[in-house]
Amino acid sequence: MIKVDSNLTAAQLLPSVNRVFEASAAKLNTMFSKWNPEKGTPVFTVNGQYTSRGWTEWTQGFMFGSAILQYDATGDRSFLELGREGTLKYMASHISHIGVHDHGFNNVSTYGNLLRLMEEGRIDYDAWEKNFYEIALKLTGAIQAARWTQIAPDKGYVYSFNGPHSLFSDTIRSMRALIVSHQLGHSLMAEKDRKINLLERMIQHCLTTAEYNVYYGEGRDLYDIRGRVVHESIFNTNDGSYRCPSTQQGYTPFSTWTRGLAWILTGYAEELEYFDTLSDAELQPFGGKQAIVTQFLKAAQATADFFIQYTPTDGIPYWDTGAPSLVHLGDYLDRASDPYNDHEPIDSSAAAIAAQGYLRLGNYLGKHGSAELGKSYHQVGLTIAKHLFESPYLSTDPNHEGLILHSVYHRPNNWDNIPVGRKVPCDEATMWGDYHARELALMIQREANQDPYYTFFLKK
Repeated sequence: MIKVDSNLTAAQLLPSVNRVFEASAAKLNTMFSKWNPEKGTPVFTVNGQYTSRGWTEWTQGFMFGSAILQYDATGDRSFLELGREGTLKYMASHISHIGVHDHGFNNVSTYGNLLRLMEEGRIDYDAWEKNFYEIALKLTGAIQAARWTQIAPDKGYVYSFNGPHSLFSDTIRSMRALIVSHQLGHSLMAEKDRKINLLERMIQHCLTTAEYNVYYGEGRDLYDIRGRVVHESIFNTNDGSYRCPSTQQGYTPFSTWTRGLAWILTGYAEELEYFDTLSDAELQPFGGKQAIVTQFLKAAQATADFFIQYTPTDGIPYWDTGAPSLVHLGDYLDRASDPYNDHEPIDSSAAAIAAQGYLRLGNYLGKHGSAELGKSYHQVGLTIAKHLFESPYLSTDPNHEGLILHSVYHRPNNWDNIPVGRKVPCDEATMWGDYHARELALMIQREANQDPYYTFFLKK
């Protein structure tokens, strides 16, 4: 169970944040200088060097997005140019990609961050450059929304790359693409010029995910523990009926893959922040603001509480809460995580993603009359960041291209490197883990310096 530091402040973490971005600068420069585009997008490190793993190229936006975040945090324009030029040269195919559920990862992390920086006055205003970012974001949201399975007249989901039967928890963060596209006044046009509302489609996806991928301790099945998350839900596309839980990257459908939970927690938290910008009248056609917010908040709080209970004291989880060899670690939840154990790997990327969710959920609740509860979640986020931004997780080794160590990609497929002399994966980084650590550090930096609050959506 996470041991929360209730007195920790963002300002106290500024030295750690500075170390993160100092280490990040050198690692980004090394990675970009060595990257060969013909070999594909960097995905994870092997013996400290970023390598590619061709699957869906879902990490390219994190690569260029990391450079953009580095500029955001430090003002070093060389990183802005790396991110901007890479976005221009390599990201167009990700806008038009009809085969993945990852538009929110790839395109909001690049085009979205660049538009945000322009809106904030952090980069020079240029009307045509702004139009370029906006049309990219309009299209990515609509194309993502076109991957749609309707399971009832008012219920459906954006399906994963596995096919129309498959609802992934990861896709919650891709709803950012639909939101930004909607904010820019765009719709998905279908047969007979039918205009599909992207906000409605986003809400339906999230409500379906909350209903089937998140558990609430209400007796749904024998393993219905409040806050447990399933990676994937399977539906019968002939009649829209729910069939069973499933997983691709977790241990079993009846355990919790911790990165899947982290996507859920952070996705719902930032979507709640977005709903704060909308009136009840704007949400009334889709069920009303209160009804929608209630379901989103239920999912966010349940997963937040589960993660606290089933994670070691430092807030860095093992890759799956039901991983079979955890039994050999004894009382592993009553002490700090051990990335060098001989039985099951840590997934630090889940911690980096979840920490941001705690900060956002805490801030949201604090604004809505739950100051004490909001503060408690906020402190969980800071506590995780404190441990994530120090040894043995933060890498300051100039010979290692990764920023945050002990992240894993796909344990069941045995894709992750096991160093010589070790029995489970460790000492490696992933592109999404590094990106979300930078995003987390930027959030804390802005809070400490009382700078504008960082959100993916456009400010009104």
